[in-house]
Amino acid sequence: MIAIVPLAIGSHKGSEEHHVGSDTGTEHSVGHIIEGAPFRVYLSERVGTDEEGSQVQARVDAALQTVVGAFNHMMKHRTDYARFQEALAKDALQKVIIEPKVVNREGKEFLLLVARTSQPNQVNLLISAFALEEQGYLNHPDQLVPVLAREFQWVVSKSDTTPKHQMKERPIDFKQAPIKTNQEISELSGEEREHLLQNLFGTYLITTDRHNSLDGQSYYETGSTTRIPPSQPDSTTKLYDIRVREALQKIVREPYFQEHTPKAVRSLLNGKIWNVAFAHIPDRDWATRTRVVPKEQSITVGEQERTIQPAMILINIHRSAAPDDTFYSEPNGLPMGALPVDKLARVIAREIQDNITEKSMRGHVAQDELSAP
Repeated sequence: MIAIVPLAIGSHKGSEEHHVGSDTGTEHSVGHIIEGAPFRVYLSERVGTDEEGSQVQARVDAALQTVVGAFNHMMKHRTDYARFQEALAKDALQKVIIEPKVVNREGKEFLLLVARTSQPNQVNLLISAFALEEQGYLNHPDQLVPVLAREFQWVVSKSDTTPKHQMKERPIDFKQAPIKTNQEISELSGEEREHLLQNLFGTYLITTDRHNSLDGQSYYETGSTTRIPPSQPDSTTKLYDIRVREALQKIVREPYFQEHTPKAVRSLLNGKIWNVAFAHIPDRDWATRTRVVPKEQSITVGEQERTIQPAMILINIHRSAAPDDTFYSEPNGLPMGALPVDKLARVIAREIQDNITEKSMRGHVAQDELSAP
């Protein structure tokens, strides 16, 4: 029995731990090489057996060629798949195992499952041969590629066994927070800015589901307006936490944002933004909102002893952009929760760029006093 996180048959199923079961727990000892990859693809011993126990070699070959073909494509175009490339860099995937069927503890079948291993910071990816055929992926590695790439957010997430930051771990002396001046931020490379952001995640900057509003709520697959029920109460929360953090990393790292929304880059790294929250607020018709604490609650941070009013950026998951939103063209009609990471990054950056000024801060503070949830 292995602790795992269910992925999906055609969609995410959340990241709550379960136990994985399969028709066989044994894979062939010789794995199939993916050129340039640190992992191999293994076949479970009974992956090609039919109901009578007879081998169906054509099915075995098709499943293997489909999976290997999909991974070969991803290796050749790894820069197009950020989470896959991150998994490679971290050596997060120990092996890929093709099973006859893959089910969780409750007997639900899945196309893909990420299973923890005894090795720290490494996981296995289980693939159901039955689901490959049932869902039409057999002999179509090109169609399997986006499904595999999407699931690597869970490979990276579940392989990370480092202690997670808790609210109570915030530094008491905020003067020691590793923020930078605007001049220092402008001189950093994209990689240095991303490293700084990771340090801030370890101090005061948090991403969170405001008021646990997404517990048990459905989520959107990227690019779709169809809502998918979660497999566990906190699956939706964990999914959006990953997406939001990826979006923030894009904002501070990629040259586009430094050029078009420099205030968003600076505000994430100079101590102004303390909280990026994603929430389900059905009685509000806005898609994003900036909220700032009142002036009397200002905090002194950093070695320069800057006095700031900590700000929170809110993303209303089930709402779409309004025509008067400056980022209206980016979502293309999709709700915030359905945006791919690159589009979500642009929406967040635009919200910060336009609403983090002193004038907007005073306005939103006053409005919040009247309409706070």
